[in-house]
Amino acid sequence: MNPHDLIRLARQLASGELGSGRGRPRQSELRRAVSSAYYAIFHALALAAADLLIGTNRNSRIETLWLQIYRSLEHGYARNQCQNPAIGQFPPEIRDFAAQFVAMQALRHNADYNPAVTFTRREVMRLIDESEASIVAFENASEQDRRAFAVYVLFRPARR
Repeated sequence: MNPHDLIRLARQLASGELGSGRGRPRQSELRRAVSSAYYAIFHALALAAADLLIGTNRNSRIETLWLQIYRSLEHGYARNQCQNPAIGQFPPEIRDFAAQFVAMQALRHNADYNPAVTFTRREVMRLIDESEASIVAFENASEQDRRAFAVYVLFRPARR
């Protein structure tokens, strides 16, 4: 799943380009846009984890292991790790990505499950822009920091 494609989809939904086609998005389109922006962040992290831990070369990596890492990212555990004070050990671009992950997950839950919530087009476009910026900053962080963060959000510490 390409995170940038999900950002593009979120923008199309929020602009009213899809669905109603009137240029004025419906609440259902704005809600799906918020959800797509969150999933862009989620898949950016899952993709980075699989690529950094298994590899990007499809010819030399074991595809089942790459998929196992990709699918191992748990929404709740990742959120908890992103809120853990230990997140402070990471550089700002990783901490900002983690904060955006947490914020967008909460907004996605509202968008998907709270029928009373409403969104404005301006608000959703801002959320999409912020999500995209956090993804780009995360992708530009050092490979070492991204790998360490992937391990941090994927694996529970061993109990002794």
